[in-house]
Amino acid sequence: MKSGRWMAGGLLLALGLQSAGCRKADEAVAKPIDYQGPTIETRNVLMLVSDSARLRVRLKAPLEQGFESGDRVYPEGVELTFMDKEGQTVVNTITGKYGRFERNKSLYTMRGDVQVTNVPKKQRMNTEEAFYDQNKASIYTKPETEIKVTTPTEVLTGRGLTANQDFSRYRILTPTGVFTMQPGSAAAGAAPLSPDPANTPQP
Repeated sequence: MKSGRWMAGGLLLALGLQSAGCRKADEAVAKPIDYQGPTIETRNVLMLVSDSARLRVRLKAPLEQGFESGDRVYPEGVELTFMDKEGQTVVNTITGKYGRFERNKSLYTMRGDVQVTNVPKKQRMNTEEAFYDQNKASIYTKPETEIKVTTPTEVLTGRGLTANQDFSRYRILTPTGVFTMQPGSAAAGAAPLSPDPANTPQP
């Protein structure tokens, strides 16, 4: 009789453990997964931003990944084009091999062979990382980022840069060199855009 009671108690204990194990397994399966990846992908993106029926900004990208937060990533590169007040003429372009837009900051980050080009003035900045702040309508880099600015008459190098949206005015935070182009070049005679005189190294 004692043996029979022990066997019955042992069976109940085993069934209880099995039931608890099943509940834990069900809870593990039911636990939601915190997915951090993109919720949508779009190929060959063309986004137009207008104001008062005039085109202001054009965005082109081979691939756009959208996230639940409203952020967007451009892993295959992105191009931003800024138009004049009439929306007819290209004033400035920013291109990079990678881009990210942070919705809560209205901030674009561009990386990898970044180029900022003011088309009418034929001047360009080359760097590896730059930012475009929509709210402040400004372009800038980190203070330690190396930059190169090429104008029709000179090449300027340094670290760190701030500029307005159309790249018609800019300031190099730490200039490291100025190289004057030879007279008679294709761009000779065009009026150059000078950086902040206080930051231009003296010969």
